Amino acid sequence: MAGVQFDRNDIIWINKSTALPQVTQSLLTRFQSILWAWDGDDLEKDITGVTRRAWNLLDIICRILELAQSHYEPSPDTMRNLDVCRNINLRARSSKHNHPWEGLQNALHFTLTAAKASRDPANLWDYSNSSFKIGDSHSPKDFDWLVDYYLDIYSDDQEVAFDILYLLGVMKVRCSPAKQHQYIKSLIACMGSNMPVHLRYAALHATHFVREEIVSIDDIDAKLRDTVLTKLSPAILTTWHPHLFRDHHIDRYISMVGKYCESSSLHPFYLSGVLLRIAPEQLSITPFDAITEQQWRDMMIMAWYRADSGIVIDDKHCFEFLPVLVEGTKRHMQIASEDDLRRVVNYVGDVLDARGSEQGEGESVVVAMKELRTVASDMREKLVSSKALGY
Repeated sequence: MAGVQFDRNDIIWINKSTALPQVTQSLLTRFQSILWAWDGDDLEKDITGVTRRAWNLLDIICRILELAQSHYEPSPDTMRNLDVCRNINLRARSSKHNHPWEGLQNALHFTLTAAKASRDPANLWDYSNSSFKIGDSHSPKDFDWLVDYYLDIYSDDQEVAFDILYLLGVMKVRCSPAKQHQYIKSLIACMGSNMPVHLRYAALHATHFVREEIVSIDDIDAKLRDTVLTKLSPAILTTWHPHLFRDHHIDRYISMVGKYCESSSLHPFYLSGVLLRIAPEQLSITPFDAITEQQWRDMMIMAWYRADSGIVIDDKHCFEFLPVLVEGTKRHMQIASEDDLRRVVNYVGDVLDARGSEQGEGESVVVAMKELRTVASDMREKLVSSKALGY
């Protein structure tokens, strides 16, 4: 029905796997032509209805092709496929149909499948297929429609949201300033712990390519700046840490320790959040020796110094990190100076005062902080006593 052609001898061959490359490549070629037919007058001339029926099978064919990705070559026509998607989007927005997006969803899914895109989070960072690069005939403005479509559906359709974020990320597409606030809010939502893993990392990947715009946000846009400070940073922190070993991310973070370990900004808090969450068994393969014990102590102390800020106290993810910071502080304070211990006692006390009494899960966090304050206070008293006795 779909018009796919292949040699019957391949099908009856004992080793049927020899037929897969030809069959899958034929499927890819045939359905790509159907996608293009949907964009032009050919569909209206489809008297027999073959093309229209084949279009209805597009989503199923995508699933089949995904299972056999190693048996076909990626399509070199990604940009043309996306142009078709854009035209379908234009028609959908002017349509009164109850489900105008169905055709666009299938078309986007096929575009990614034809380019051999993967939902493996690791491939989001390693993928370098040239078919996703914007050519001379395209500009970022050509993809405003894709950003608009994503903003319309991301909260309701996670799979399509992934497809779009994948495309926006690998093509390094940026949204217009007018949509920046809403776009960043959507990325934060897609990095939520309740979202599928592949969508969380697609959102993180897309965020990576708008980092320059995020950094350039000034005091004029106070609302957007507050969103970035209070929500985006924690979202990145909780999404990123399982994959920090890729692309030398850990090396970059470690190189920041020397610069920021004594900073009064929030950098020490977030650096601590990244480095302390790395599984102990992974420490042996990470160049942690580059961080001195004094730098660890300075970083922990300054993390506590800023932990009483509203940004930390009022954010669930940051607050839940505090027990990890407690354990890290204990580990790196074994040979701390009297002044270091005094600062820990004072700063932890400030956090406790700022947070107040807690019930439920928050109560255990408060108990952990009180224990740290007691331990640090006892260690300091011992040092003071030792000095008084001349030890």
